Amino acid sequence: MQVHFVDTTFRDGSQSLWASGMRSGMMEAVAGDMDRAGFRVIEVPGNAIYFKKLVRDLKEDPWKLMARLATLMPNTTKACMASTLNLNLFGVPTPLVLGKLFFKRLYEMGALQRAQLMSNTQDQIARDFADLFGAYREIGIEVVPDICYSLSPRHTVEHFRRKTREVAAWKPEVIYIKDAGGLLTVDRLREIAPAILEEAGTIPVELHSHCTTGEAPMVYAAALELGIATLHTGIPPLAEGSAQPSVLRTARNAISAGHSVGLDLDRVQSVSDRLLAIARIDGMPVGAPSAYDAAQYVHQIPGGVISNLRHQLASIGLQDRLEEVIEETVRVRADMGYPVMITPHSQYVCTQAALNVQAGERYKVVLDELLLFARGRYGEDSGYQDMDEGLRDRLLENPRGKELAAKTDPTPQREMTLAEARALYGGANVSDEEMLLRAMMQGQTGDIEAMRAAGPWRHYAGADPVITRVIERFGACKSLRHLEIRRGEDGLVLQRG
Repeated sequence: MQVHFVDTTFRDGSQSLWASGMRSGMMEAVAGDMDRAGFRVIEVPGNAIYFKKLVRDLKEDPWKLMARLATLMPNTTKACMASTLNLNLFGVPTPLVLGKLFFKRLYEMGALQRAQLMSNTQDQIARDFADLFGAYREIGIEVVPDICYSLSPRHTVEHFRRKTREVAAWKPEVIYIKDAGGLLTVDRLREIAPAILEEAGTIPVELHSHCTTGEAPMVYAAALELGIATLHTGIPPLAEGSAQPSVLRTARNAISAGHSVGLDLDRVQSVSDRLLAIARIDGMPVGAPSAYDAAQYVHQIPGGVISNLRHQLASIGLQDRLEEVIEETVRVRADMGYPVMITPHSQYVCTQAALNVQAGERYKVVLDELLLFARGRYGEDSGYQDMDEGLRDRLLENPRGKELAAKTDPTPQREMTLAEARALYGGANVSDEEMLLRAMMQGQTGDIEAMRAAGPWRHYAGADPVITRVIERFGACKSLRHLEIRRGEDGLVLQRG
């Protein structure tokens, strides 16, 4: 069997291991070789969540990054999570017309050809897929919905069969199994995969898992036995740990099992070597194989969320209380009726757990989204009907919850026109790209101004083998982490970045 690979290095690898902190220059340094390595798809940070991260935290222009990746990777399909047309997932929703414009601009510049959708509740398919499929297909973007894997009494083989049948009715280009928590085992995959494959029919099925429990490499080997020919993998050092399995290890396992792979493994190894050198000089974590972790089956926090959770706890001085927050996450999820631990519910559960620990009293401070959750805002299958009754009654009586419900009533309203949205976010004198950034930042332009004031992003010399060897030799030295090494007329030039 010919095995294909979806590369997750720039998107999920960075999210899972570097709290989405992979800089534009790091991607730029290896993107050309990745485009020539033979991947079926390469994930890019092409949605509003990653745009906001680039602007606010990394002080880099995401539109320039997308344009650069489009130029450096013209031959490979580029994808990102695109489960909503709302450009402000955590706050006041933006008009749908802006979401459509956002993805249209990415497609037109050659930066995005595939939208990966998360159907994290059974009824989300009926609620959201008509708008999403229609918008993406009108633009020309491939639509690839997932089947989210989770552990609970509700998530039976019949559940996954029914969900696949509903998704397949939309006739997507691909369906993929998304195991965000790394919870799949070989035995469980052998139970659910035949049902999913049967309902998918002629629609190709891919597998996306995380190494959080240490099981994913064996699960991937079993997937090939079952006929799933496309696997989501990352390039070390942005693989393993809480991210996806290493493409190098997975490809060699596939070859050992008698399969063929269409990858230039020498080129992929070269990319890996350069990324490792870059990680060392910037002091970034290096993914490593995970030991078996039974606790993951209890708290079920996805790899990308736990990376950001560590980062956020450190920012408020609670980094030494991570284990407390994880334990509280288990209790909060049970209180909420066991929602699937995947975006956005995993973020809601973890954030509420952190608030409970920080306040020293459970639900003294309540996340707005939890107040809406109690009112069924996230759908019948989100788990809200199985919420702890005492907590639900308390949240339903919360004045803030009533206020939010009144403001965000889901009753259909007239959709804003593009002209109206433009007037709201900048007027006729700003470009589409600027207007969309302002919408993502909710009209607060300070972060955008700070990003522009920071100047151009730092360029890494990852494409130069001589410079790479210098970085590998000296990159472990903390004092050299912000050293820029480049070629000058008389040799190598070293200066502070």
